[in-house]
Amino acid sequence: MKDLKHLIYFENLLQEANNELVQKAKAEGKYAIGYTCYFMPEVLLDLPGCFSVRLRAPRCTSPDIATYYMSSRVCHYARSLLERALEGGYNFLDAQMATETCTATCRFQEHLQQKHLDSVEDMRIIDNDNFFCEFIDVPFKKTNIAYDHYRDQLRFHVLGKLHDNLGIDVSDEALMQAIEQHNEVCRLINEIGDYRKLSNPTITGYEFHVIQLVSLVCPKYLILPYLRETAEELKTREPDDKWPFRCKVVLAGSENDDPDFTKLIESCGAEVVCDRYCYGAVESRQPIVVQPGQDPLEAIARHYLDTSNCPRFMPQDEMRARKKKLADLVKEYNADGLIIASNKFCEYWSYERVIDTVIMNRDFGIPVCSIEKEYINAASGQLRTRFQAFVESVEIKKIQEGK
Repeated sequence: MKDLKHLIYFENLLQEANNELVQKAKAEGKYAIGYTCYFMPEVLLDLPGCFSVRLRAPRCTSPDIATYYMSSRVCHYARSLLERALEGGYNFLDAQMATETCTATCRFQEHLQQKHLDSVEDMRIIDNDNFFCEFIDVPFKKTNIAYDHYRDQLRFHVLGKLHDNLGIDVSDEALMQAIEQHNEVCRLINEIGDYRKLSNPTITGYEFHVIQLVSLVCPKYLILPYLRETAEELKTREPDDKWPFRCKVVLAGSENDDPDFTKLIESCGAEVVCDRYCYGAVESRQPIVVQPGQDPLEAIARHYLDTSNCPRFMPQDEMRARKKKLADLVKEYNADGLIIASNKFCEYWSYERVIDTVIMNRDFGIPVCSIEKEYINAASGQLRTRFQAFVESVEIKKIQEGK
């Protein structure tokens, strides 16, 4: 297929957290607000006057210093983020909005927080005099009490702190403006992603992964013109005469902000047609609906709790619903199998991956490839062997079924 006009530019934007568009927004006087988890609604961090940056650790090779402060048994993702912070990679941040959800990333963000204790000198990891780190408590259930608690946490710890510390407008009018911008990003990303449902998709999983990531790590108002142009470009993009892959897969699992991991899978013959993982588009690019007369913050709180498929929700009905959701995605995107990848030492996704490996094949008849990996793909040769074997097994299954 013809190369996408902005793909190389998008790839370059992903090389550093403090990328070109982040620097441009900062130069315009906007505040950069970091976050790591879906439960910190990015729409609240994109209010007029500030912009959200979902943190990544691009090109991190070995989190040796971070391991000293954390543990070698803490997931590589959290250690890599701390390593990059210690290197000065996040000094552009004006605030970090944290969630008490994943223990490992919570620990990383605790290191960013200034302690101001007489007994210990602050590390001052973020070299910014006005930087602050704020935490919210996220419920483990989806009940009316949970919705109210989550809304109140967002009102006090996010909107209140943004207003008091940075002077951000947190009125209902400002919230509606941020929701409108968020929904346009969702519309464009979903329009681009729907081309993966074609029998011969006109966008690869790698390309979509790059596009989805730049929508998470760049100021929305600056990346939107590029997304609009890319969506328009794809309307007339012609696919290859012969489909270049051997099967289609849904990729699910924990934090995955490395497009090269998707490229590795596709180089083995499996086209990634759907991304049901942290940093993916399945949850994060669903538009927010505000009913007439509804409090915008109430709508946001309910949206993020209702749309999350995070394995930290452990009631049996929630767990069964997640399996059904995965099976529905495999059907919707005409996939032949499922790859489930969890980062090593990720507690939530380690349980989820093991359960999915059994349930998805036993109850839904979906071929499953189960992978535990590091945040950094150091063992690409071993992964390549696993993926190639999985592709061959899917092909054999299709032959046996006469497809």
